[in-house]
Amino acid sequence: MAWTLLAIAGLLEIAFAFAMKSSAGFTRWVPALWTVATGLSSVVLLSLSLRTLPMGTGYAVWTGIGAAGTAIVGIAVLGDSAAPMRLLCIGLILAGVIGLKLVSGD
Repeated sequence: MAWTLLAIAGLLEIAFAFAMKSSAGFTRWVPALWTVATGLSSVVLLSLSLRTLPMGTGYAVWTGIGAAGTAIVGIAVLGDSAAPMRLLCIGLILAGVIGLKLVSGD
Protein backbone atom coordinates (compact mmCIF):
# COMPACT_ATOMS: atom_id res chain seq x y z
CA MET A 1 0.00 0.00 0.00
CA ALA A 2 2.86 2.39 0.82
CA TRP A 3 4.30 2.01 -2.67
CA THR A 4 0.91 2.77 -4.22
CA LEU A 5 0.57 5.91 -2.13
CA LEU A 6 4.10 6.91 -3.08
CA ALA A 7 3.40 6.39 -6.80
CA ILE A 8 0.24 8.52 -6.57
CA ALA A 9 2.19 11.16 -4.65
CA GLY A 10 4.76 11.20 -7.45
CA LEU A 11 2.05 11.62 -10.08
CA LEU A 12 0.57 14.47 -8.07
CA GLU A 13 4.02 16.03 -7.98
CA ILE A 14 4.00 16.04 -11.79
CA ALA A 15 0.53 17.64 -11.79
CA PHE A 16 1.80 20.18 -9.26
CA ALA A 17 4.67 21.27 -11.50
CA PHE A 18 2.46 21.47 -14.57
CA ALA A 19 -0.17 23.49 -12.70
CA MET A 20 2.52 25.81 -11.35
CA LYS A 21 3.73 26.49 -14.89
CA SER A 22 0.12 27.06 -16.00
CA SER A 23 -0.53 29.49 -13.14
CA ALA A 24 1.88 32.02 -14.70
CA GLY A 25 3.44 32.94 -11.38
CA PHE A 26 0.18 32.48 -9.47
CA THR A 27 -1.55 35.16 -11.55
CA ARG A 28 -4.17 32.74 -12.91
CA TRP A 29 -6.45 31.58 -10.09
CA VAL A 30 -7.67 28.17 -11.25
CA PRO A 31 -4.19 26.79 -12.03
CA ALA A 32 -2.90 28.45 -8.84
CA LEU A 33 -5.52 26.66 -6.74
CA TRP A 34 -4.74 23.40 -8.58
CA THR A 35 -1.06 23.96 -7.75
CA VAL A 36 -1.81 24.27 -4.05
CA ALA A 37 -4.19 21.28 -4.04
CA THR A 38 -1.86 18.92 -5.88
CA GLY A 39 1.20 20.06 -3.94
CA LEU A 40 -0.45 19.51 -0.57
CA SER A 41 -1.97 16.21 -1.64
CA SER A 42 1.38 14.99 -2.89
CA VAL A 43 3.14 15.83 0.38
CA VAL A 44 0.37 14.24 2.47
CA LEU A 45 0.57 11.00 0.48
CA LEU A 46 4.37 11.03 0.70
CA SER A 47 4.06 11.43 4.46
CA LEU A 48 1.65 8.50 4.69
CA SER A 49 3.94 6.28 2.62
CA LEU A 50 6.89 7.16 4.86
CA ARG A 51 5.13 5.53 7.78
CA THR A 52 6.44 2.20 6.47
CA LEU A 53 9.04 2.98 3.79
CA PRO A 54 12.55 4.15 4.64
CA MET A 55 12.74 7.93 4.46
CA GLY A 56 15.64 8.07 2.00
CA THR A 57 14.05 5.57 -0.37
CA GLY A 58 10.62 7.17 -0.24
CA TYR A 59 11.86 10.68 -0.75
CA ALA A 60 14.23 9.69 -3.55
CA VAL A 61 11.50 7.79 -5.39
CA TRP A 62 9.02 10.65 -4.93
CA THR A 63 11.43 13.25 -6.28
CA GLY A 64 12.56 10.91 -9.06
CA ILE A 65 9.00 10.31 -10.26
CA GLY A 66 8.33 14.03 -10.05
CA ALA A 67 11.52 15.07 -11.85
CA ALA A 68 11.39 12.49 -14.64
CA GLY A 69 7.64 12.77 -15.06
CA THR A 70 7.74 16.55 -15.20
CA ALA A 71 10.50 16.44 -17.80
CA ILE A 72 8.48 13.97 -19.89
CA VAL A 73 5.34 16.13 -19.64
CA GLY A 74 7.43 19.14 -20.62
CA ILE A 75 8.61 17.32 -23.73
CA ALA A 76 5.21 15.86 -24.63
CA VAL A 77 2.99 18.84 -23.85
CA LEU A 78 5.08 21.99 -23.67
CA GLY A 79 7.56 21.37 -26.48
CA ASP A 80 10.66 21.15 -24.29
CA SER A 81 13.81 19.77 -25.85
CA ALA A 82 13.97 16.02 -26.45
CA ALA A 83 17.71 15.96 -27.04
CA PRO A 84 19.22 12.47 -26.78
CA MET A 85 21.36 13.33 -23.74
CA ARG A 86 18.32 14.75 -21.97
CA LEU A 87 16.34 11.58 -22.66
CA LEU A 88 19.29 9.52 -21.42
CA CYS A 89 19.36 11.48 -18.16
CA ILE A 90 15.59 11.02 -17.70
CA GLY A 91 16.10 7.30 -18.28
CA LEU A 92 18.82 7.24 -15.64
CA ILE A 93 16.50 8.88 -13.13
CA LEU A 94 13.83 6.29 -13.87
CA ALA A 95 16.39 3.49 -13.60
CA GLY A 96 17.33 4.80 -10.17
CA VAL A 97 13.69 4.86 -9.06
CA ILE A 98 13.17 1.30 -10.28
CA GLY A 99 16.41 0.22 -8.66
CA LEU A 100 15.39 1.65 -5.30
CA LYS A 101 12.09 -0.20 -5.51
CA LEU A 102 13.82 -3.47 -6.36
CA VAL A 103 16.35 -3.32 -3.55
CA SER A 104 13.98 -1.98 -0.89
CA GLY A 105 12.70 -5.41 0.13
CA ASP A 106 9.16 -4.08 0.67
